[in-house]
Amino acid sequence: MPAGVLGNTAADPVERVAAAYRRIAEVDRPEVWITLRPESEVAAEAATLARRLAAGESLPLAGVLVAVKDNIDVAGLPTTAACPEFAYLPEVTAAAIERLLAAGALVLGKTNLDQFATGLVGTRSPYGAVRNARYPELVAGGSSSGSAAAVALGIADIGIGTDTAGSGRVPAALHGIVGIKPTLGVIPAHGTVPACADYDAVTVFAADLDSAVTAAAVMAGPEPRDPRSRTWPADVRLAAPLAPRIAVPRPEDLTALGEPYREAFARTVAGVADIGAKTEEIDISVLIDAALLLYDGALVAERYAAVGAFLDTAPAGADPTVTAIIGAAREKTGTAFAADLERLARAKAAAAGLLHGFDALLLPTTTEHPSIAAVRADPIGINRRMGTYTNFCNLLDMAAVAVPGASTADGAPFGVMLVTPAFADQVAVDIAARLLGSESSPLLVERGVDLAVFGAHLRGQPLHFQLEQLGARFLGEIRTTDAYRLTALDTTPPKPGLVRHGPGRGAPIEGELFRVSAAGLGAFLAELPAPMALTRIELADDREVVGFTCTYDAASAATDITHLASWRTYLQRRS
Repeated sequence: MPAGVLGNTAADPVERVAAAYRRIAEVDRPEVWITLRPESEVAAEAATLARRLAAGESLPLAGVLVAVKDNIDVAGLPTTAACPEFAYLPEVTAAAIERLLAAGALVLGKTNLDQFATGLVGTRSPYGAVRNARYPELVAGGSSSGSAAAVALGIADIGIGTDTAGSGRVPAALHGIVGIKPTLGVIPAHGTVPACADYDAVTVFAADLDSAVTAAAVMAGPEPRDPRSRTWPADVRLAAPLAPRIAVPRPEDLTALGEPYREAFARTVAGVADIGAKTEEIDISVLIDAALLLYDGALVAERYAAVGAFLDTAPAGADPTVTAIIGAAREKTGTAFAADLERLARAKAAAAGLLHGFDALLLPTTTEHPSIAAVRADPIGINRRMGTYTNFCNLLDMAAVAVPGASTADGAPFGVMLVTPAFADQVAVDIAARLLGSESSPLLVERGVDLAVFGAHLRGQPLHFQLEQLGARFLGEIRTTDAYRLTALDTTPPKPGLVRHGPGRGAPIEGELFRVSAAGLGAFLAELPAPMALTRIELADDREVVGFTCTYDAASAATDITHLASWRTYLQRRS
């Protein structure tokens, strides 16, 4: 498998392209692609990219190869949504793909999918059933089957998919790779053929978490051409706590799982304690019930609104299962649609209450890994079962990160998801990184205000929980310039007072730097008790950040501990 974006931004993009096309020939999986670009075209773009890099240009995704699901527009390449008669040639590239290209990525081509992104199996396509990268007799998972397989086969570094019911997560689970399904609208859906427009998300596959998050971060951001586009809110959580509280389903909520997956999930949950997290079983039946609204309720009318009129013309390439699912929505009434929106609103409120106080919900991604033959024999039943734990996510406006869990007893991949409320994507990424054994976590959300702390808010100190409640992210240890003096204030709990006296009139004082959301900092300041305050703090590395200080009169009446250079040293000496 590829080493990932961070290790694969090749010094020679031309050689990276050549290696990809050698791999395409070696694996001989033509069903992965609907449109594969000629090697000469991609190599020419790679040569141009190499010249830009040689000239000193900095590109975060330089030389990264991308496989794009064929319901997402790339200018000059046909968009088919896996239906030949639907095909059109877009003149404009989808916003998310534009951003990847601007960062130095190269598009290899357009990948196969369950037609009109309707399915979780990857077999509903006139271009062929996409076979699993490791087990060719088994499904690749859908609907983003081709993009996931291209990554798992070691061809593409990044696969771009879409997810309405789980299509950006199920294929990841079945291939043992990573799938990022962000909060709805964070990655714009401009230039994407809609499935259910209100519940569609653009997603990312990669062999590793860093690569997936790096690509997602590049694509994220508001887009005026997408009316459902969203941006990170002012109070966005920027990190998971040191000891996250994770909800897991009760055994009775796991009856849909095949036995190998049930056992693998139990071992995955047992391993959560190793990352310092606490798990607690909850009743997720409200989520499972809400999932039924996506296909069994009137909300499926959104699929008919997207492509129903086209399918009513009976195109020769239409998949019969897809046609039946979308056509069934033709008779849904406005009254039924309104009633389901009411049910959905109630389900959202119930879900928020259910997960209150938890940092994430850990779920199996899917229920089983069926064969292509089994899906052909039971195309509806198996597909429905496979979406048991994914279908509710977009309906309830949640984010999810799909990663490999413990393998099954026979060594097959098994996937799990970290599911969070909307805009808590970074929390899911952080916990996922720990589950994967990483000591660091990639940044999906790169915004906020840097805050320097020197006392009771340091890690391990009595008020640090306030920063965790705000979702603050630890950035590292810091020192001030020698312009500051430190005192021990007479407060409960004990706190230091940092006051600027001028260059050379103090000493470098040790502290820690955190990043907090803008709204979080405002809330923090509003609750700050006297004599504490926030001001600009000069750091020894010439940066200026917001940090804690105290009033001059309080510091004057306190014990000077500047010579100790840190609050922790003072506490150790005092104890």
